[in-house]
Amino acid sequence: MSDLHHPAAHAYDRPVASLWAASARLADQAPPALEGDQATEVAIIGGGVTGLNAALTLARAGIAAHVVEAGAIGWGASGRNGGFCCLGSAKLSWPAIIRRFGRAEGLAFLDLQRQAIAYVRALCADHGIDCIQGPPGEAIIAHHRAAVPRLVAEARFHTQVLGLASRWLPREALAERGLVTAQAQGALLLPEGFPLQPLDYVRGLAAAAGRAGATISSGSPVTGWRRDGARHRLVTGRGSLSAARVVVATAGYTRDRLHPGLAGRLLPVLSNIVATRPLTPAEQAAQGWTSATMAADSRTLLHYFRLLPDGRLLFGARGGLSAAPAAEPITRARLERDLARMFPAWAGVETSHFWRGLTDLSADRLPHLGTLEGGTVHYALAWHGGGVAMGSLCGAVIAEQIAGRGRSLPQPLTRPLPAFPLPVLRPLYLALAYGIFGLTDSF
Repeated sequence: MSDLHHPAAHAYDRPVASLWAASARLADQAPPALEGDQATEVAIIGGGVTGLNAALTLARAGIAAHVVEAGAIGWGASGRNGGFCCLGSAKLSWPAIIRRFGRAEGLAFLDLQRQAIAYVRALCADHGIDCIQGPPGEAIIAHHRAAVPRLVAEARFHTQVLGLASRWLPREALAERGLVTAQAQGALLLPEGFPLQPLDYVRGLAAAAGRAGATISSGSPVTGWRRDGARHRLVTGRGSLSAARVVVATAGYTRDRLHPGLAGRLLPVLSNIVATRPLTPAEQAAQGWTSATMAADSRTLLHYFRLLPDGRLLFGARGGLSAAPAAEPITRARLERDLARMFPAWAGVETSHFWRGLTDLSADRLPHLGTLEGGTVHYALAWHGGGVAMGSLCGAVIAEQIAGRGRSLPQPLTRPLPAFPLPVLRPLYLALAYGIFGLTDSF
């Protein structure tokens, strides 16, 4: 079937006009496109955090790995996300996960997510990737009085069941922490995670993988995939790549036609970001938002936001049904209105950058790591907007599996990736969900 979004979503030669691209410390090394017929042991589709971590880990194990990236390195979600290295990757609540899989499996899933955050921090230190931008922890802001009991209960569940040192911060304590918005009724403070500059992170990963011996080809979208006996052959615009194994690490940019085993199994959704001009300390104090802590509100169609080191506010949100360039001004204006309602002291402040991209949802609202074709095709997909940490670690986990050093993984991650019922209706499902959640988020 045709792609679910406008062709502009896959215009790999179109630059991403993000703040990250404008402020990155590391330059794009622009690896050349794949040319001619080549061969490797493991072909990796996707030069983002998952694919590059797989390549780095394989290369360090002495296994030949070749990454083929459709655009520039970091062109996709890995280089244009909000830079939240945090707990997440599932859209099911922790109580729902534990009810479905049991406490032991749920806690193992949480532990893996905590390991993923630590893994990224250690990786940046080990390879000298200077991309961390703020303090540890995350704040979930209660956007309405009706959200307070739920977040208070979450704080209790976190401490009593999950063993997380989370706590509830009532409304009257927000000013002291620099977490005041016009809507905030309190905040759930989580101890895990940290913010980073995502494009510097992914470019640093590419450099590390290259130094370890991995091959990287950018500007090489996979346009065909066939079997040559026991091997796979990936066809690109200028050549082809033969491999014994393939890793699919394309997240929200996974196209249905890439592989029949993945068709109809992901719902790519738009996420949108604006960044303001630098806000002065006086402007920050006037609003009461002075914290550099990662934050999101308690809506289902959430907003996510954080102050950057130069004083800019990054402000993002899910939503929008059209990836067409003509829809961008409408989406930007909506984001700017939402920002003004939440931070009225900054109403009218110039937004210097706007960009958007695709993240991926699964039908069961869980991330998935698995194999196809007798274990020769590996995939790690469906990060639900939270793939910086888990996507990174799962890329390394796939490499470990290929190298014969597989670890025990929790059930919420390893169940087969289900197809959406009547996949052709996915855009309708999304439109209905946006309509319903738009209403419920008002309360």
